[in-house]
Amino acid sequence: MRLSDQFGYDLTLSDQDALAAWNATVLAFLAHGKTTPEHLERCLSLSPDFALGHAARGLFCLLLGRKELLGTSQECLAIAKTSAQHTPVTEREQAFIDALDTWMQGFPSRSADILDAMLVRAPEDAFLMKVIHAIRFVLGDAVGMRQSIERVFSAYDEKHPAYGYLLGCRAFSLEETGDYRLAEASGRKGLEFARDDAWGLHAVAHVHDMTGRSEEGAGWLENHPDGWAHCNNFGYHVWWHLALMYLDQGEADKALALYDADIRKDKTDDYRDISNAASLLVRLELEGVDVGARWEEIAQLSDKRAEDGCNVFADLHYLLALLNGGRRMGSDRLLNGLKERAQSETDIGRISAEAGLPTGLGLEQYRKGNYASAFSLLTSARDNLHTIGGSHAQRDVFERITIDAGLRAGFSSEAETLIKSRSSKRGALDRFAEQRLEICGKMRRAEQVMEDENLRAANSV
Repeated sequence: MRLSDQFGYDLTLSDQDALAAWNATVLAFLAHGKTTPEHLERCLSLSPDFALGHAARGLFCLLLGRKELLGTSQECLAIAKTSAQHTPVTEREQAFIDALDTWMQGFPSRSADILDAMLVRAPEDAFLMKVIHAIRFVLGDAVGMRQSIERVFSAYDEKHPAYGYLLGCRAFSLEETGDYRLAEASGRKGLEFARDDAWGLHAVAHVHDMTGRSEEGAGWLENHPDGWAHCNNFGYHVWWHLALMYLDQGEADKALALYDADIRKDKTDDYRDISNAASLLVRLELEGVDVGARWEEIAQLSDKRAEDGCNVFADLHYLLALLNGGRRMGSDRLLNGLKERAQSETDIGRISAEAGLPTGLGLEQYRKGNYASAFSLLTSARDNLHTIGGSHAQRDVFERITIDAGLRAGFSSEAETLIKSRSSKRGALDRFAEQRLEICGKMRRAEQVMEDENLRAANSV
């Protein structure tokens, strides 16, 4: 006997309580809820041979980007395969097993392709949609995210139980591909159908950030605290967005207060939490703010993760913490790991070679004060930087460091070009860009004065 999930697709389940737990798992995952693992654990305890549940657990562990969980994912894969041999699974369930297997071999991009091919045949499967969205986000594949959503968008209507979550994912993919007007409309509409869709809520905040509307963005987040109260550590990321809004308005004290009270409320070593912390501290220091001893806490945690090597985005944020926390041995270990992985033919090998390693070396040179070298290395990786994963807002910390390196090296024209390129993608000037363009103007005027004086001196000889 087979039961169907809340979206109408067959599952290799026969226990009604296990089905209820699985449906709860999916809804919690869609909402970035902290109860997701609890529901999944209950489902598997009731139906230990549920292959899809084990495959999902394995994929969840890989998305966490932690070396010690690779063994868990491998174990999940083995159990899922054995279960599928004992009890034949559906084609859709097999796709998840194949995707996990492929990622374990080092190719998450192919995993996403496998699942996308199945999504065409199961367009109303919101769990499938969200897993693809998550993998392509990790890969920085904004175009792939958008194509995946748009391919199945017409299959949903307002009666679909995950309609609001689909709109939230659509909002984010639209924002990351530059369609800010439609992204904001989609995110706002999605919240009308899924009030706990923290992803859609934060997609609207992304639009505010990218279009230079930080005051409006702060108000948006301040007025929707219930939208992420249920969240796992994604909630810290939403607080991070609010801190960015404050910083853009020149309210560094409020950003620091959020850092202490909410963003680092729990001193976790999850790479997403470390990235929130490290990137905010960098932004604050670039604005001349003394962040005190805050680097030490995340540097200590990052030191223990320097050899994870599961996610380039994570590696580069660990590196920021290590370099700024004065942990030379840890940063050397991390950079050596990037060099080794850059020789691999896996996805992470390609990403390390094209973006991770040059960016990492550029950050090291920046910290040493070798700004010209830093600028050269960082700009060499810029066109491929999106492949490390994350969003425009998250990767912007590297853009800011690159621009600052250019200014410190005296490359005013090159820095100005980068600032304008950054602003054209964002859709508007923000406080950072306005201030740096002023600096570029002052540098050009000073250069002109020097040139005029040299010319006068030459003519007087």
